[in-house]
Amino acid sequence: MIKFFLSSLLILACLPGFSQVLKQPIPDKTVVLTFDDGVASHYSNVAPLLLEYGFGGTFFVCEFPPNFSDSTLYMNWRQIQQLDRMGFEVANHTHHHAPVGKLSEEEILQEIDYIEEKCDSLGIKAPLGFAYPGYSMSETVLKVLAKKNYLLARAGGERVYKPLEDHPYLIPSWATEPENEKEIMEALKQAKDGNIVVLTIHGVPDLEHPWVNTPSDMFKRYLEFLKEHQYNVISLEQLTGYIDLKEARNQIKANLNKRLKN
Repeated sequence: MIKFFLSSLLILACLPGFSQVLKQPIPDKTVVLTFDDGVASHYSNVAPLLLEYGFGGTFFVCEFPPNFSDSTLYMNWRQIQQLDRMGFEVANHTHHHAPVGKLSEEEILQEIDYIEEKCDSLGIKAPLGFAYPGYSMSETVLKVLAKKNYLLARAGGERVYKPLEDHPYLIPSWATEPENEKEIMEALKQAKDGNIVVLTIHGVPDLEHPWVNTPSDMFKRYLEFLKEHQYNVISLEQLTGYIDLKEARNQIKANLNKRLKN
């Protein structure tokens, strides 16, 4: 094992930018779990299960417009505060789940600032990460994230995250859906050779958005698989233990032409 670690370190150290971008080799079987939209089941179902399995997770929170059919389907801010106190990462998904790629710089700032101010008022750790609502993005959004000094932002794309190739504001992910369990299981096996698998998960279950629902029994099968096969299951914020995201932002060019939507 020690010999393998040292040889891996030597190989990686020879790669361009390794010594600056990677703080240490990324373990095989590293998976990041992210949860979108502030769905009520994140508090009632997901968080207790993550605690039970000893897994990390990032919760991207927002407030949907008040005309959504049932506000009880979403977390309130006291519940979001509790997620932070449980040790989970609370991150920014804009105020109104806004299509930020279509907004002006001022409008984007307003959407992002609202979540930051809510977190600050409740003693929640300042968000370090951002997720693009509906995978809507633009050069202007990237500019705002840099101005606000965000460390990372999660997109889609159904491919692995390669820290030496993918800009940290364009981290790809797979989205779990009711019918793609086989695809997700195959994706998890790609977490090796320095590649990281990031999952985008909505409600467990998601009653308001059934097209991105993850049934509870399916979610438990994912967790059982990750536990049984000894995966390193972390939040996006915990990537900072392996990657100098600021250095990655300086060295890697943001490429909006890559596949970034699910």
